[in-house]
Amino acid sequence: MSTVAFHTLGCKVNSYETEAIWQLFRANGYERVDFEAESADVYVVNTCTVTNTGDKKSRQVIRRAIRRNPEAIIAVTGCYAQTSPNEIAEIPGVDIIVGTQGRDKLVEYVNQIKAERKPINAVGNIMKARDFEELDVPSFTDRTRASLKIQEGCNNFCTFCIIPWARGLMRSRDPRSVVEQAQNLVDAGYLEIVLTGIHTGGYGEDLEDYNLAKLLVDLHQVKGLKRIRISSIEASQITDEVISVINSSDKVCRHLHVPLQAGDDDVLKRMRRKYTTAEFMERMVKVREALPGVALTTDLIVGFPGETEEQFQRGYEFIKQIEFAELHVFPYSMRTGTPAARMDDQIPEEIKKERVAKLIELNQELTLAYAQRFVGDVLEVIPERLFKEDPASGLLMGYSDNYLNLVFPGTEDMIGKVCKVRLDQPGSEYCHGTFVRVMEDHVSRLPEGKVV
Repeated sequence: MSTVAFHTLGCKVNSYETEAIWQLFRANGYERVDFEAESADVYVVNTCTVTNTGDKKSRQVIRRAIRRNPEAIIAVTGCYAQTSPNEIAEIPGVDIIVGTQGRDKLVEYVNQIKAERKPINAVGNIMKARDFEELDVPSFTDRTRASLKIQEGCNNFCTFCIIPWARGLMRSRDPRSVVEQAQNLVDAGYLEIVLTGIHTGGYGEDLEDYNLAKLLVDLHQVKGLKRIRISSIEASQITDEVISVINSSDKVCRHLHVPLQAGDDDVLKRMRRKYTTAEFMERMVKVREALPGVALTTDLIVGFPGETEEQFQRGYEFIKQIEFAELHVFPYSMRTGTPAARMDDQIPEEIKKERVAKLIELNQELTLAYAQRFVGDVLEVIPERLFKEDPASGLLMGYSDNYLNLVFPGTEDMIGKVCKVRLDQPGSEYCHGTFVRVMEDHVSRLPEGKVV
């Protein structure tokens, strides 16, 4: 039996797509082996290009795969493959280069290489791509919630971002296909579905008279679906229609990840973001009215070119005012080919580090403060795994609908079932709780005792 090994760099969408590519190989009789532990017949490297460092790491991993088995077929895909196929082609030993479209032909290309051993560069002009590439993942090995990719590409062209050039313009998946795949995942035993994509909240912008709000309504038809989680949504895409659906829904999770990137209007303008801080705040107030207790999490870029100390401080105070439940903090990283890389007033690394440290400290305060609000409350938790820090402790770990990571006493047969858990002890990383009961009307069809 032929073997295949994968290495994924970058974001969660890349991880999803690696799983989808693995399904193609599995359907063709391949066995999956560990990238680091065993020699494989085929290596697939799914690359990232969001920063210059992403490009460098991608090249290092490609070379590592070639060293592991010089006779193996080396296939490179993903964002860096899309933007810089010629750089990758110069690495001796690379056989196949596929960008962010046409990955459904990977196994076909591997067979072609076996027959001819002539390198294949199948990277096309992503800006001409108009169709959503359907790559499904029927099961996920590492969690009890399933990801469902609903769109590809982005039309925003923020000044710091290369992604539109790597992923192309907005392409939405056919709504009937989304609902059908959601039902397949629920039938396979998943109670929670995470809607994901490159610019998830923009779903439907390229469809006629259809949008994310209408998709959320249609997903409520899926029998047995307990939770719908939106992986990420821009403030400008949280329309009154979306808020209305959320307000009347018993399935949409009390958790929205809304990238802010900067809390100062001048910085937002230079980033070419489509909102002001006042508009962002107004949307967050409306979301909180529709979803009381909602966890609002965000992304922040620190040290964007020209960001003064006053602007950073203004942003810091704005972030405190919003009372986010969690911050994902990134120092600005120059990406060749973007307008921000050509801007004057690049911020010294030591200043970026100081500002990042301040926001990470603030994040600890905010996550703890958010968790403290729910002490004594009974929350619905779907345990995903044994407590990772002490698997023999008899404790389970899982997320509540409002994204609190709870650890509580339980047995393996409770994994994948909806449990009522009282939050007793808040924490910034995870909270401790007491098991109350299993919700019998929402029992998962995951095999008993399956540790995922």
